[in-house]
Amino acid sequence: MKKSRLSFLDRYLTGWIFAAMLFGVALGWLAPGVVPFLNRFSVGTTSIPIAAGLIFMMYPPFTRVRYEELHEVFRNKRVLGLSLVQNWLIGPVLMFTLAIIFLRGYPEYMAGLIMIGLARCIAMVIVWNELAKGNTQYAAGLVAFNSLFQVFFYSVYSWVFITVLPGWFGLRGAVVNISIGEIAKSVFIYLGIPFVAGFLTRTVLVRVKGREWYDRAFVPRVAPITLVALLFTIVVMFSLKGSYIVRLPLDVLRIAVPLLIYFVLMFLVSFYMGRKLGADYSQTATLSFTAASNNFELAIAVAVSVFGINSGAAFAAVIGPLVEVPVMIALVNLALYFQRRYFATPQGSKLAVPAEQT
Repeated sequence: MKKSRLSFLDRYLTGWIFAAMLFGVALGWLAPGVVPFLNRFSVGTTSIPIAAGLIFMMYPPFTRVRYEELHEVFRNKRVLGLSLVQNWLIGPVLMFTLAIIFLRGYPEYMAGLIMIGLARCIAMVIVWNELAKGNTQYAAGLVAFNSLFQVFFYSVYSWVFITVLPGWFGLRGAVVNISIGEIAKSVFIYLGIPFVAGFLTRTVLVRVKGREWYDRAFVPRVAPITLVALLFTIVVMFSLKGSYIVRLPLDVLRIAVPLLIYFVLMFLVSFYMGRKLGADYSQTATLSFTAASNNFELAIAVAVSVFGINSGAAFAAVIGPLVEVPVMIALVNLALYFQRRYFATPQGSKLAVPAEQT
């Protein structure tokens, strides 16, 4: 089995993100003309540079989804059911609970945190899964399934968890009310466009050039676009609100604490569920990383589009990758420890992949 390695950009992603944040803050603070210049490229409340950066961020992950293998996930109802529970019930509810507990007095931060919890990972989870020796086929299938689910249901989930549910906890007057139409529009632009582009790219190029060329030549070539676009977007975002960020260092910590708790709990709970259900290590690891990771690109896109670039929701969404990347690297090592500790001897698996599929 070929050993997976992080690329240069992936390996130092946390450092690059910090550097992009610092550069953006310095640019907005030391060069006052930058903000008026960037604001010239806006349509309503939408910043064209940020919108372009966010769409480019989402495109490469969709080119990696093996749409033709999506049916493999549906063949095993237990894996699909467990993934559904983890990703679209436990994850959103856990993040909502943590947001209520830790950010009750900060409604926009709370909304940004909730958006992260609702955005299931479709990109970096592939990296974490491979490093932890998870099941690549299941990872591809679950990523494809989560991609489709987000396209059709993210707007509904966002409306329920951000606008409806807070009212049950006496926060109706504090949380910004948004319509389901506003979120659906944002999801269509920032998820629908790259989804269609990725699907068409894969369909056409695999048919013309073949799958082997596509996976070995094209996918690695476009993969860095996600991180480059992310860094570009962060620079632009932070340059537009540099002075705001300088005044709020403690807010970063306030947002990071519930995020840290969320990632660790989701991983441990999901690993336990997979193990109890009878999955082998590779499938358990895949289920755990799929559930614990989040699509911070989508969360940033929707937060910026719905709440605005200068909002607390956008600020909270940006903190997501700062916490997720180092935590996931630590969880990869924890998963490998669990493999040695609990899967030392071969065992039967109720969810085992048929021999011809492995």
